Amino acid sequence: MGEQTQVQAPTQQQQQDQPQTHTQTQTQNQPLHESPSTTTTTTASINATTIAPTSDSPTELSNAPAQSSSPPSKIPFRPRKIRKLSPDNSSDPKSSSSQIVVVPENPKPTKSKIVQQRAAVTLPKIAARSLSCEGEVEIALRHLRNADPLLAPLIDIHQPPTFDSFHTPFLALTKSILYQQLAYKAGTSIYTRFISLCGSEAGVVPETVLALTPQQLRQIGVSGRKASYLHDLARKYQNGILSDSAIVNMDDKSLFTMLTMVNGIGSWSVHMFMIFSLHRPDVLPVNDLGVRKGVQLLYNLEELPRPSQMDQLCDKWRPYRSVAAWYMWRFAEAKGAPSSAAAVAAGASLQQQQQQQGEPQHPQQPQLMDPLNILNIGLKTGS
Repeated sequence: MGEQTQVQAPTQQQQQDQPQTHTQTQTQNQPLHESPSTTTTTTASINATTIAPTSDSPTELSNAPAQSSSPPSKIPFRPRKIRKLSPDNSSDPKSSSSQIVVVPENPKPTKSKIVQQRAAVTLPKIAARSLSCEGEVEIALRHLRNADPLLAPLIDIHQPPTFDSFHTPFLALTKSILYQQLAYKAGTSIYTRFISLCGSEAGVVPETVLALTPQQLRQIGVSGRKASYLHDLARKYQNGILSDSAIVNMDDKSLFTMLTMVNGIGSWSVHMFMIFSLHRPDVLPVNDLGVRKGVQLLYNLEELPRPSQMDQLCDKWRPYRSVAAWYMWRFAEAKGAPSSAAAVAAGASLQQQQQQQGEPQHPQQPQLMDPLNILNIGLKTGS
């Protein structure tokens, strides 16, 4: 009973000694390696009651938390952000460890991580082959029917496109330059005389073209500007900047960059060359007015889509945008819009062009083409 009375009514000296005795009792049950006095100091700084240090307190360890005279509520202690590394102290949440690491509390996934997670579950992309490969056009038409049901009626009405022209890249690029800004008949006439000047189509090589003087080219109807374009293309071949094998093996982006370095070859000419000469399956001529007009009619748009809008509008056609673009030309022609004669400039077969009834003259095309990039097809647009 005497013991109970002392606990219920402690003297002033016992009140001063009681926090230290209570803390030391807790310390005896803790499997820490520090001394009891160090633990007392560390625990006291975390407990709700702050005890002022006495003059005879032992020197604190350098890794012990510093004491603060501020109220406990202002102590920047975040237990949820501290993970204790000591295996001995993992069972006691009140024990203080000398090694701590701050970890984020309930980290939320960022937007980029969410996009990556969604991308991880998307279906694999179709690996499209050259459109001249056997059966590839049929695969393309099947894909376009499923990807865009609005294309199905156009696919049913028109015969499937054929990609059967096989010229060397140098010959095809030369032909593209010669046909620029010309009607089909005029371009064919000049091209025929150019072939005779070179000896044959097989004779159209960089060395032969460089040997032709501007006067010789003017005599067959080639302007001085186009003559400089032909010579610039031939020089880049002769210097090793371009070659037939490199062009065939380049990816679309690199090829576009390299070919637009040639004077007289802009984005429109490159797109036509990639579709009709290299038979690349996923080329979208965003600057071609015939394709843009077809997209406007297909989706019933109030205005002609800008080149910057074409990628988003036609994204569902990947990876066969070249085939879909071919149907946009046919659709625009069926609605009375002039043909861009894209296939002629890029070396499409003569049979395809003869099947087009009453093809308009090329000088009329700027009325429907993007004035920023297509008005001067013979000039390097750089876009």
